[in-house]
Amino acid sequence: MKGGVFLNAKIQKISSEIEKTKAKISEFQTKLKELEKQKTEFENADIIDAVRGSDITLTDLAAILKKGRGTSGQVGPKLATTKNDENKEETDQ
Repeated sequence: MKGGVFLNAKIQKISSEIEKTKAKISEFQTKLKELEKQKTEFENADIIDAVRGSDITLTDLAAILKKGRGTSGQVGPKLATTKNDENKEETDQ
């Protein structure tokens, strides 16, 4: 019976550690969501500052954004593909 009590104490200790870990994970998830929200807010502020700082009309801005919807979101010219990229594309197909 003594061995059973010892095992139970180990289980209780591990269970306690599990609960502490779950609590920390929950705290980190909450912190992560808040940090992601802050990052998005700063990115949006940067975008707004860039648009306001540019000398472009709303009509031109709308045209640029409309044109950009059909692309991958990349700004500027597409980089040339390398031999390695071409080989990868062939093996992916």
